[in-house]
Parts: sequence; structure tokens; C-alpha cells
Amino acid sequence: MHSNNSPKKVAIIGGGAAGFFSAIHIRKLSGNQVGVVLFEKSPNILTKVRISGGGRCNVTHSCFSPEDLAKNYPRGGKELRYAFELFQPKDTIDWFSNKGVKLKTELDGRIFPVTDNSETIVNCLLGEAKSLNVSIRTKVPITGIYPAQNGAGFIVKWEGNEENFDKVLIASGSSRKVWEWAANLGHKIEPPVPSLFTFEIDSVLLEGLSGLSVSDVEISLPDFKLKQRGPLLVTHWGLSGPAVLKLSAWGARELFDSDYRTTVLLDLIPNISREDLRSELQKRKLEFPNRKPESRSEFGLPSRLWERLWGLVLKGEKRWSEVSSKDLHEMVESLKRYSFQMKGKGLFKEEFVTCGGVRRKEINFQTMESKIIPGLYFAGEALDIDGITGGFNFQNAWTTGYIAALGICGLEPMKIS
Repeated sequence: MHSNNSPKKVAIIGGGAAGFFSAIHIRKLSGNQVGVVLFEKSPNILTKVRISGGGRCNVTHSCFSPEDLAKNYPRGGKELRYAFELFQPKDTIDWFSNKGVKLKTELDGRIFPVTDNSETIVNCLLGEAKSLNVSIRTKVPITGIYPAQNGAGFIVKWEGNEENFDKVLIASGSSRKVWEWAANLGHKIEPPVPSLFTFEIDSVLLEGLSGLSVSDVEISLPDFKLKQRGPLLVTHWGLSGPAVLKLSAWGARELFDSDYRTTVLLDLIPNISREDLRSELQKRKLEFPNRKPESRSEFGLPSRLWERLWGLVLKGEKRWSEVSSKDLHEMVESLKRYSFQMKGKGLFKEEFVTCGGVRRKEINFQTMESKIIPGLYFAGEALDIDGITGGFNFQNAWTTGYIAALGICGLEPMKIS
């Protein structure tokens, strides 16, 4: 597969998922003819791979339609739609399987190694890179990337040293220093703001309910006309779970601009309309006049949450026969449109994602090459691309890393073989 347009030596800045995956494929696609030096400023490589998914590594997601897959990226979905035609989750699964790494799909679609240990993925990537003689240099803090004076290639500098390379791939993740270099080379940087975070909320409804989960809710940010649906988790500080994390990603910039202070609305029973819900509650009132409403949880809600809701509505003990029309109306509103005031954001420890980075329209997504500086490539979260939680951010790394390898080797876009 070696092309006459292939460079002799390539620098990869960043020892994460995208950097390693691209390094491996550059060596493989070039028949080991292209030298690859991978620089990592810290002593550790593949750090995010190690800690993601609670140390299990959420490799990708079982979504095999490029069109549907692209919808999981608040920023970058349009550009990745084409990219996923070349390399998507099925290709990721096949690639790791061919390396002897078995993966499993969980009920929510997330895909992990069967070992439930991220070291399985780390060892696979590291072993493959070493077998292909990728030069891995850790503890090398790069200080700058500069076009060579003769107009051919780049000079990469670090602490009193420098080295010439024909091409450079920036796969450093969310790094402000690296974004400064890209800006100095002429690229525009979309300002970085956090994505994938929990909501800090003080509410009497949530007090003492930490650890409680609801399997299906709709949560919305009415000020920004955004909403998401999925499981919800109550934490010591407020709300988390897939529904909240997805909403935080889609509303990352709006929430940042509002200083994370806005109204949050919660529909605890999204499958039932207000009218049907009121009718169901009215039936309970007629069927069980002597029973206390909070004594038996309804609609699949946790009993502690059900009791808390009725306690806030009734403000004292009542039997169903004593529940007024006003009480029923308040309960319907509490179940369908409970209002909170968000006062800040928390951390989601399983995934660390930033919204922002190198502007997408300045990149050719058929090669991942800069449209401004020929020979300069980008992959992964160095770009203004971020996905929701569930393995989508790693899929971005695998996909853009693979396409960058094709581009660097001067090969036409093609499916992996």
C-alpha cells in the first residue's frame, strides 16, 4: 500500500488513543517505510484509555449506521458522517478482535473489553506500536512546531532540542498550549468549554436521596430549548446519569455562557401524558379511598421518590379520599414538570471531554489534513469535536486517527482491510 507521496518521517504529538491508532496505521499502511515518532509530554501514555469507563475503557458504542452514529456528536457530527463510512464501530470491533481482544456489548449499547479492564486495550495498542517499531518518547514537552525554512516539512522543538519531520499529526487532545501552536500557524480555535458534566442542584426533592436512580426521564433546559431522555441518577450534589450528561454536552456552550445557572425541568414519566396521568391518579382515588397515596409507588418510580413527592404536595398525611383536585393537579405537575434551579456543574469522572478546539471547516475530513498548512494533520479531541457519553469520543479518536494515517501516507480514502 506504500505510496510515492508518503513522507519519510512523521511526528505525532500526543500519546493518547488517536495518536497511537494513527501511528500504528501509518507504519502498517506504509509497509514500515515511514518512520513514526510519537511524543508525549507526561511519563504516562494512553492515560484516558486507562481511566475511562471507571477503569474498564468504553471502547466504542454499538451504533453501526454512520448516519445515526453522527447524531451523537453535538459538535462534529456533520463532518464525521462521511468519516464513519470509512471507519465506524464495526471496524473498531473487528480491528481489536483481529488483535485478540474480545469485546462485549452492554444493554445500553456501550462496548467494553470482556476483561472489564482498560489495561487490555492499553496493552494491545502499546504492543502493536512496539511490534511496528513506533518510536515512543515520553517526558518530552514540545515547545513549538514550525514550518521548515525551505518550505518542506516542519521543525519540532523541545527543551533545547529540535528535529525535522516531513509531516506532523497533532493528536494531543484538549491542550491549550497545542492550540496556541495551531493558532500561531494560522488556525482558528473555538474557545474550549467543559462538556459532559453533572448538574449541581439544591432541592428539597433530592435531599437524602443520593444514589437513587430513575430508568427513563426527560430532562430539559427551557432557556435554551434543549432536552434529552434517558436514565437519571441523584447524587450528593444534584443530578447525573446518561440523560443529564447528554444534555450537558448539547448545552455545553449555552450553560457556560450562563455561568451554569439556569432552570432545569424534569419529566419523571415521559411516556404518559398529563391527561392520562391525572386520569390514572383519579382512578387510584376512587379504587383505594382509605389508602395513603404514598404507601404504594406507581409508574415504576422508586418508592422513596414517590413518598417524597407526595409529602411535598400534601404537606401532611392524607388518605386518597382526602386528596383534593388541587392536590392532584400539583402532583401531576410535579411528575411532569418538576422545576429546579441549577447552581453550578460537577465532574463526570469516567469521561473528561472538552467542547472546542481547532475549527472543523479548516480541516479536510477526507484526509484530516489542514487546509491552511499542508503537511499538518489533526485527529481526536484536538479538533472542535465532542460526543456524548457512551464510547463516542473514543470512536472519534479511532476514526480520525485512521483517516489521518491514510492521508499522511498519501493513500486514497478506503475502508480498513
